[in-house]
Amino acid sequence: MLKYLTLLLCSLFSLFVSENPIDVAANQYVEKYKDLAVIEMHRSGIPASITLAQALHESGVGGSDLALFANNHFGIKCKSYWKGQTYNHKDDDYDANGNLIKSCFRSYETVIDSYVDHSNFLTQSAHYSDLFSYDKTDYKRWAFGLKNCGYATDPQYAFKLIDKIEKYQLYQYDSYKNPMISE
Repeated sequence: MLKYLTLLLCSLFSLFVSENPIDVAANQYVEKYKDLAVIEMHRSGIPASITLAQALHESGVGGSDLALFANNHFGIKCKSYWKGQTYNHKDDDYDANGNLIKSCFRSYETVIDSYVDHSNFLTQSAHYSDLFSYDKTDYKRWAFGLKNCGYATDPQYAFKLIDKIEKYQLYQYDSYKNPMISE
């Protein structure tokens, strides 16, 4: 009898348990920025699914220090030619003694600026030019292409992007029309 009562209580409890908070935050993030990702896809040719997956991953669903204090949702570092605002943050750079040091990241006035610069960063660098020969609906190829071009040091980077694209069905945005153009 106790076994059945326990099962009943567990079943009832599961009815009242809400969604995973990370999934809720991710879905809210996607809802907030999906139109921006689609606009950038039509401007640059970068799949909206890839842009959203990178933003979710790199910004910690919009909650990382880099996203909150620098509006940098893509983890883009300064590079020698960067003339804009900067934000120093520990990431994956080490000094000669092997100590983790702060890296220079780009800082933006708005999140929109971050999305636009992400598109410009990929489209204007010969380093990423091979990506633009891929079909914009082939998010798996784009994910592995980004990793192979050196966008991230994480060996699992492509798999993490693909996981987010499939989990949150981000691939659907790759066929969306530009929300800035009314029919």
